[in-house]
Amino acid sequence: MTRQHAAFIFNEKQLAYKFSDTHPFSPTRLRLTVDLLKSLGALSAEEIISPRKATDEEIGLFHEKNYMEAVKKGSVGQLPAGTAANYGLGTDDTPVFTDMHEASALLVGGTIQAVNEVMEERFEHAANLGGGLHHGFRGKASGFCIYNDSAIAIRHLREHYDARVLYIDTDAHHGDGVQWAFYDDPNVMTLSIHETGRYLFPGTGAITEKGAGQGYGFTFNLPLEAFTEDESFLACYEIAVKEICAFFQPDVIVSQNGADAHFLDPLTHLATTLKTFKMIPKIAHDMAHRYCNGKWIAVGGGGYDIWRVIPRAWSYVWLEMSDQTSLATGALPNEWRKRWSDKAVDPLPKYWEEVENTVPDIPRRPEINEKNAETLDKSLYYIRREMKEMQK
Repeated sequence: MTRQHAAFIFNEKQLAYKFSDTHPFSPTRLRLTVDLLKSLGALSAEEIISPRKATDEEIGLFHEKNYMEAVKKGSVGQLPAGTAANYGLGTDDTPVFTDMHEASALLVGGTIQAVNEVMEERFEHAANLGGGLHHGFRGKASGFCIYNDSAIAIRHLREHYDARVLYIDTDAHHGDGVQWAFYDDPNVMTLSIHETGRYLFPGTGAITEKGAGQGYGFTFNLPLEAFTEDESFLACYEIAVKEICAFFQPDVIVSQNGADAHFLDPLTHLATTLKTFKMIPKIAHDMAHRYCNGKWIAVGGGGYDIWRVIPRAWSYVWLEMSDQTSLATGALPNEWRKRWSDKAVDPLPKYWEEVENTVPDIPRRPEINEKNAETLDKSLYYIRREMKEMQK
């Protein structure tokens, strides 16, 4: 059977993952992205695959049964506040909402669907931009995340396909839920590139977090300094991804594409531009073809400037995956801007490229870049040593 190129997992029901009209984790950003891609002529009906809701058994690959029961009770208004708090629910970050189990299970099902499309060789690559909820724990919600679709999908990859999985997380917030899920597993390597936890939730992701037991040396963190810009971010990302791939030799890459490292993001302190979000999927794509026979699954994640940043940043993921990056030049589709301009809180961008003078000047640039380079060297020391031993 000949593999098709790329699959885009989506249907309108995924937009039901919505905490409130004012919550920063807004499903509008996914709607905006899909509409931008369609307006560009880059996403056809034939490329869109509708996800199904994950079963309890599938969610249970990672989450505890009593936690799932709590989520279900919260979905129908039957979870007392005290009990909800024990499960990380009913907080400002992760409030309870009607039908949240069904909405969360659909996002999980979308990521599992993406995995199956790739691993059963119907498609080389697959994207589920509604996924990427990387803060969810086995028995607790956290940081806008109820069910951890990436952790569940990686368990699915391990149990059903016996695959060695490289998980790459470029969200500005540390990918803690996925890291701890596989902290002792030598068949899953996690790489999280994020803003240092000194200033930002969840406060973890130090370079000293390297794994445990048989999984020691299979967890990598690059905690970057606040106000890190494109050059330093991309240098750390590219070097780390290439060296880790060469060392680990993955069968499949799962990438989490949070876009909150952008300088306009209201919840973080990094200072990258869209240049970073254009290069992130390109390098992942290249590594997937070099090491994994093309097997690459991409999910979404964080990103809270939903009008000016997310539609372009997430579009780059699909455009790279489907070999259509040449479309992302010049003006954005006028019909897309007209459709959303009256609804937008911020002025919609006119072009794919950012105007150079909109980027803030960073006064500590040399010190930030130097610190990040030191962090990269310390983080990769273990595999560099191992690679030297292997070459003797």
